[in-house]
Amino acid sequence: MNDAKKFTLLDKVNDPADIRNLSNKELKTLAEEIRTYLIDVISEVGGHFGGSLGTVELTVALHKVFDTPKDKLIWDVGHQAYPHKVITGRRDKLPTIRQLHGLSGFLKRRESEYDVFGAGHATTSISAALGVAKAEEMMNTGNKVVAVIGDGAMTGGMAYEAMNNTGVQKGNLIVVLNDNRMSIAPNVWQFSNYFSGLTSSPEYNKFKGAIWDLTGKLDDFGDRLRKVTSRLESGIKSIITPGILFEALGFRYFGPFNAHNIPQLVKIFNHVKGLNGPILVHVSSVKGKGYKPAEEESTKMHGVGSFDKITGKSIVKSSKPSYTSVFGNALVELAKENEKIVGITAAMPDGTGLLKLQKEIPERYYDVGIAEEHGVTFAAGLATQGIIPVVAIYSTFLQRAIDQIIHDVALQKLHVVFALDRGGLVGADGPTHHGVFDLTYLRMIPGMVVMAPKDENELRNMLYTAVEYDGPIAFRYPRGAGLGVELKEGFEKIPIGKAEKLKEGNDVAFLAVGKMVEYSLEAAAELDAMGINTEVINMRFVKPLDNETLDYVAGKFDKIITLEENNIVGGFGSGVLEYFNEKGYKNNLLRIGLPDGFVEQGTQEELHRMLNIDAEGIVGRVKSFFENTGKDHKASV
Repeated sequence: MNDAKKFTLLDKVNDPADIRNLSNKELKTLAEEIRTYLIDVISEVGGHFGGSLGTVELTVALHKVFDTPKDKLIWDVGHQAYPHKVITGRRDKLPTIRQLHGLSGFLKRRESEYDVFGAGHATTSISAALGVAKAEEMMNTGNKVVAVIGDGAMTGGMAYEAMNNTGVQKGNLIVVLNDNRMSIAPNVWQFSNYFSGLTSSPEYNKFKGAIWDLTGKLDDFGDRLRKVTSRLESGIKSIITPGILFEALGFRYFGPFNAHNIPQLVKIFNHVKGLNGPILVHVSSVKGKGYKPAEEESTKMHGVGSFDKITGKSIVKSSKPSYTSVFGNALVELAKENEKIVGITAAMPDGTGLLKLQKEIPERYYDVGIAEEHGVTFAAGLATQGIIPVVAIYSTFLQRAIDQIIHDVALQKLHVVFALDRGGLVGADGPTHHGVFDLTYLRMIPGMVVMAPKDENELRNMLYTAVEYDGPIAFRYPRGAGLGVELKEGFEKIPIGKAEKLKEGNDVAFLAVGKMVEYSLEAAAELDAMGINTEVINMRFVKPLDNETLDYVAGKFDKIITLEENNIVGGFGSGVLEYFNEKGYKNNLLRIGLPDGFVEQGTQEELHRMLNIDAEGIVGRVKSFFENTGKDHKASV
C-alpha cells in the first residue's frame, strides 16, 4: 500500500493472544480498524471482499474467547476469513493476497498454524471439524473445536450429512452458522429469515439444564415430565425458531444473534465454551458490512479486482467481452428460440453468465444453491422429460458431481449440456479453483462429448451444437476476456469430433485445444521465422477425437505436439498418445500441458509464463524437442 495507515490497536496485534486482554470497547475499535484496513488493501489489490467485511466482529470474538491455535478454528470457504488472516500474524502480508508467491485467498495449512484445514470449496467445515474434534477426544487434549459455516454453504447437502453424523457421534463440536442470507448471490436457504430470542439467553439454557437434572432424579415420573417438557419446548421452537431442525440433528441451538455485536458474541461464546456435545450458534451478519457499496452490491463486491475506494467502481476493465458474458448472451438467444432450454446454476448466476437468463426468462432459470451434485441429477430428471438443461458450473466445482455425471446422466444417455466456466488456470484464486482436471475426468466417461473453443465465436457455436445434440455433452472455456473477435450473427453446428486446420506446415504439427490454440498460432509465427515450419490444427474435440485428422498428421509429420491447458495426466494429449499406441504409430510425440501437481495462485499470464505454456514457452520447448529427437529420428511413442 502506498499510504498505509497507522492504527492504534491493529498495529499491535501480531497474533490472537494480543487481543485477549482487550475490553469490549477496545475490541470494537479493533474491529473498526480491521474493516478500514481491509477496505484500504482490497481496493488496491482486489480479493474476496463482502464476505470478509461481514465476519470482522465474529472473528474478533472467536479469537478473543477461544485459545487458538490450541483450540481449533475451522472456516468454511476462505473468502470470509480475511480478518482471521489479519489477526493471526499475516496483517502486513495482506497486500500480497492472491498474488504470485503471496498469501492465499483461502485457508492454507502450510501458510499458518491457525489455518487448521484448507478451505476453497464450500460445505467442508463441519465434516472436517468433526474429524478434528474426534482426534482431540482420542488424545484427551481438552481443546475446543469450532467450525464456522456460512455465506450460503448451508445450501450444500454435505453440511447436513456432517451435522447428522455429529449428532450421532455426539461430538464435542461448536458450529457457528454465519447467516448472511447470501452465498455469492442471494442464497436459497429456507431457514435464513427465522428469528428467536427465547433460546438465546444463558438464563434459559441454565433453567433448561436444571430442569433436565432434576427430572433425571425422579425415576418414571421424571421421564414422563421430561417428555412433556420436551414436547412443550419443541412446540415453541417449531413456531419461532429454526432450532427444532438443528436439535433434531442432535445439536443444542442458540440464536440468532447479531454477528456485529461484539459484547453479545463474547458472552455467548464464553457460555457455550463450557458446554459439551454438539452446539450450534446462529449469528446474523450483513455481507459487506461497513462499506456502503459492498452492502448495496453484495453480489458484485463478493470477489473484486482493484476498485475506487470512494465509489466502489472497478478501476481495470477490459473492453473485450468475457467468455462468460458471451456464453450468457448466447444462451438467452437460443432459449428464446427453443422453449425447452433451461439454465441451471449452483448459486452463481453472475459468475456463470446466467444472470441475463434469470432476468429475461426467469421461469426457465434454476438456482440450486451450493449443491452441484443435486444440480446435475436435477438436470438429469429434467432431461428424461425432453427438457434441455444447460448446467453452467465452474470446472473446479463440477468435480463435486462426478458420480452424478457418470451414473445419473451418462449411464442413461441423457441430453444434459455442461457449460464449464473457468476451464484451465483461473489466476488469483489458486489451486482450489483452477479448472485443470475437467478434460481428464470428463474424457473418461463413456458416451460423453467434450469440447473446448478457440475463441468467442466457437464458444457460441459449441453451445448451439450442444443444444442440438442428443446425449451428454460438455464444453469448457477460460476465465476472463475473450480474444475480441467479431461476433457473427446466428449459430453454426460443428460436426461432432471434427477438427479444423488453421495453418499449413511441413516440419511439426501442433494439435491444440481451447486457449492453447491462440498460443500455438503465436508460437508458430515465431518458429516459422526460425525456419521451423509449423502446422496448427484446432482439434476442438477432446472426445471423440478426430481419428481421421490424427491419421493424416501421423502420416505427414515425424514430430507432433499436443497442447492443452489441463493437467498432463489423462488429458487430451493422453488421448492422442493412446490412439497412436493402438495404431502402432512411431512418431515423436510431445505433450504440452500442466504438470502433475497443484499450481499456485498468480495472474493467468504469470502462471502461463512460469509453466512454459505461453507462446514463448512453447517456442523454447519445441526447440528442445528438435534438439533431443533430431530431424529424422523415429522413436516409439
